[in-house]
Amino acid sequence: AALLTSTRKRGAATYAQTLQNIPETQVTTLDNGLRVASEESNQPTCTVGLWIEAGSRYEDAKTNGAGFFMEHMAFKGTKKRPGSAFEKEVESLGAHLNGYTSREQTAFYIKALSKDMPKAVELLSDLVQNCALEDSQIEKERSIILQELKEMDSSLTDVTFDYLHATAYQGTALAQTVEGTTENIKRLTRADLASYIDTHFKAPRMVLAAAGGISHRELVDAAKQHFTGAPFTYKGDSVPALPRCRFTGSEIRARDDALPLAHIALAVEGPGWADPDNVVLNVANAIIGRYDRTFGGGKNQSSRLATLAVEHNLCHSFEPFNTSYSDTGLFGFHFVSDPLSVDDMMFCAQREWMRLCTSATESEVTRAKNWLRNAMVAQLDGTTRVCENIGSNLLHYGRCIPLEEWDARISAVDARMVRDVCSKYIYDKCPAIAAVGPIEQLLDYNRIRSAMYWVRF
Repeated sequence: AALLTSTRKRGAATYAQTLQNIPETQVTTLDNGLRVASEESNQPTCTVGLWIEAGSRYEDAKTNGAGFFMEHMAFKGTKKRPGSAFEKEVESLGAHLNGYTSREQTAFYIKALSKDMPKAVELLSDLVQNCALEDSQIEKERSIILQELKEMDSSLTDVTFDYLHATAYQGTALAQTVEGTTENIKRLTRADLASYIDTHFKAPRMVLAAAGGISHRELVDAAKQHFTGAPFTYKGDSVPALPRCRFTGSEIRARDDALPLAHIALAVEGPGWADPDNVVLNVANAIIGRYDRTFGGGKNQSSRLATLAVEHNLCHSFEPFNTSYSDTGLFGFHFVSDPLSVDDMMFCAQREWMRLCTSATESEVTRAKNWLRNAMVAQLDGTTRVCENIGSNLLHYGRCIPLEEWDARISAVDARMVRDVCSKYIYDKCPAIAAVGPIEQLLDYNRIRSAMYWVRF
């Protein structure tokens, strides 16, 4: 009985207590510019990762896809651990190694027992500075990536968002896909991949992050041992500047009446990562809500747009998004609907945007802020999510923003702020549109543009 009582008390921490009891994130910058950050806890496991300011935005038309190709090659052995030796060493630790590439960042991380943290740091260092890039492995991975590209074409949601970037940032680096084109993947060489690593994998653009049962001092010592060699020596002229990207209100339509459902994405230009307007826009998106036919609740959902979708059978699903980059972003919504419901769904969604600009209420703002707080605290679930949060924060903001500060920013939002900020980014702005599938009913761009404001007397 005493054990059960103590267990209940441990799980009864209030929301405020949870925020106050989060361990402080410690950050140390090495002489070569590498930032080492960690959050210590009593977990028996830890996640150690390397977050790098590199992605498809730093590629040109000829090298687009090099970062994604490099991500594949990173797990295929190093000069010290050729072939399967690298994989066997990771497996001998019982660890999990993973990575991803996006438009502005690349990450590699290992989840392992806390005692194996120094070995995880060594493996990450070996992975990024001694990648073998064997010709036989390159050809093998080339075939795998080409097959992945074919499979990605079957994901219409991903295709729609790639089209959205292509039209919103046409002629710039953000218009490129992360995976690259089929033509590029076929012709990228070992020299191209080696050049990508030498150009972008520089210490000032890296964050070594860790979370779990680890010591920050031990993490720094391991970083000094493995991340201070010649490849990580910083030269001021060796780090290329971020290419400038400009938003354009335009559209891409890929009509295919053989497909069963239409995928539509509409977006306006949003703010960059560090802009405080992001918090308000995230509250606005929480007001809009999200919907899928598999959800329960029916007509009794708090989202007005979801209620309309249920009552009038407008769509199969919809979801708002706020995708941020260093100096720009895409704020919008994506929905999937039957061919004969496209016009009605677009009308209702744009009407909801206009309502946010003109008549958002305090009650729905309060509900949206509570939803955001719940999503924020969910970041504490597991060392991997905490580690990713640390690495991404340092790349995006230059510091790790504590959850208490995020909570204060959310609490400061009221209905007037939502109306003002939504008017700033949405009202009477030219949107970017991407549409795939049976989209005959999607209205002309000028008609959609005319619904971005209300004529009021």
